[in-house]
Amino acid sequence: MEITSAQARRIALAAQGFGRPAPAQPGQRQVNDLIRRLGVVQIDSVNVVSRTHYLPLFSRLGAYDRGHLESAAWGPGRRVLFEYWGHEASLLPIESQPLLRWRMVRARDGELWTGLARFGRERRDYIDGVLAEIERRGPVTGADFAAGPNAQSSGGKPGWWEWSDGKRALEWLFWSGFITTRTRRGFERVYDITERVLPAAVADAPTPDDAEAQRGLILIAARAMGIATAADLRDYFRLSLQDSRARLAELVEAGALIPVTVRGWSKSAYLHPEARKPRRVEASALLSPFDNLIWFRDRTERLFGVRVRLEIYTPAHKRERGYYVLPFLQDEAITACVDLKANRQVRTLLVQAAWTEPETNADTAARLAGELRRMAQWLELDTVVVVGRGDLAPALKAALEALAAV
Repeated sequence: MEITSAQARRIALAAQGFGRPAPAQPGQRQVNDLIRRLGVVQIDSVNVVSRTHYLPLFSRLGAYDRGHLESAAWGPGRRVLFEYWGHEASLLPIESQPLLRWRMVRARDGELWTGLARFGRERRDYIDGVLAEIERRGPVTGADFAAGPNAQSSGGKPGWWEWSDGKRALEWLFWSGFITTRTRRGFERVYDITERVLPAAVADAPTPDDAEAQRGLILIAARAMGIATAADLRDYFRLSLQDSRARLAELVEAGALIPVTVRGWSKSAYLHPEARKPRRVEASALLSPFDNLIWFRDRTERLFGVRVRLEIYTPAHKRERGYYVLPFLQDEAITACVDLKANRQVRTLLVQAAWTEPETNADTAARLAGELRRMAQWLELDTVVVVGRGDLAPALKAALEALAAV
């Protein structure tokens, strides 16, 4: 089967939840359903605009209550989401937890980044002691490991629970599945024994073998992307080349994925059998740089013909577009990007730079201005002000002034 690049783009957008009317009042059900559709939402601590895990839902649902996401992930009631290393640090639907147990087992066997793997080998007795203490005393944070176990009760000095080692032990236990996030205080994780956090139905669910679990993850990725190359599918849950290659062949043989050719793509692609194929997609959305649609930069360039830059870790004088740049999705194209900052002290959303992209058109500035106003209202900010550079900045400033005058 051969399809055009424009068709592939529409399939990808529809699979990611774009092109449907946003609900008038998005509630808990819509939040839960969307995260299940996406399969995973990346977590990141940067809070220049809003922490990234809140943004993909706003891009697709509009002005939803962030408390719904917090309730699903960290609330005291029915657990809908859990935290683990899915794409990167991620929120995932609770029912996916068994599909990631093979990764937890491999982490216990040392398949981690080098420093943490070495720590696990050399300090396993220490790690087991930390786990036993969590079992005894209940939920803990990293800050609980800044002093020795008896420091508060007996005036003791920091001992074998020195901060850096304690934090490494918690990370190792988290990777290995022994503990998970019960809740968060601000942005700080509160850890507890996994079986005390997960619903019994999930904790007691049978563990699939590695191959079955990896096939399940690839199918979640394929459904979330609609159409994807092997590299796209592998990246979604950060599978290894060896594992993903074997599982992909099995899924194609079983008819669960359909091999296709996309004109203009140099690599073969795979279509999910249930992927929607809309004739057009209408959307206006500001995309987090960690949004599922664009987090794999090769795929972003292939789909949209734009290069999305993540320059957070680039020295300021070397940044081309800005510190926290959000692309603007206008219907089926990325037509602009803006470097944003929420100045909460003066209740203003600052546009520190605004840039055109190859498919910018006459409506881009006005459409972008409207979306910036909606984002500011959702963030409980009063105004949007263009304060910086970029070839779109003058037109965007004029469009914002026109909106304010209405």
